[in-house]
Amino acid sequence: MKRGIEITAVPYICPAGFWTIGYGHLCAPKHPPITEAEAEVYLARDLQTALAATLRYCPVLATEPDSRLAAIVDFTFNLGAGRLQTSTLRRRVNQRDWTAAGQELRRWVYGGGKVLPGLVTRREAEVALIL
Repeated sequence: MKRGIEITAVPYICPAGFWTIGYGHLCAPKHPPITEAEAEVYLARDLQTALAATLRYCPVLATEPDSRLAAIVDFTFNLGAGRLQTSTLRRRVNQRDWTAAGQELRRWVYGGGKVLPGLVTRREAEVALIL
C-alpha cells in the first residue's frame, strides 16, 4: 500500500464500470496480474499524461501554487482529459475563479449514476487544495 491507497494486482471493475488495475490504471479485462512496481510505473505514466493534459487545457496553472495544479491533475487522472477539456471547471480554472472552480469540482461525484462517497471525499480534498 502506498500513500494510503491500496494496490489491486488483478483487473477489477471500478464503481464507474471501467476495468482497472493497480492504482486506477484502465486496462483490459484479461490483463495479467501486476506487481507493486508495475503498478507504480503505470501510475507514474498516467500522472504524466494527466499533467500534460491539465497544463494544455488549463495553462494558467503553470503559474499558480503547486497545490492547485495537483488538484486539477488529480481530477484529470480520475476522470480523463476529455472531461476536463469540455468542463465548466476548465473555464473557472482559466478565469482563476477558485471559489467557482471548487463548486464545479463538487459536482463530479457520480459513478455508475449514483453519488459515490469515495468521490465526495476525493473532490473535497481537491477543493481544499485549490482554495
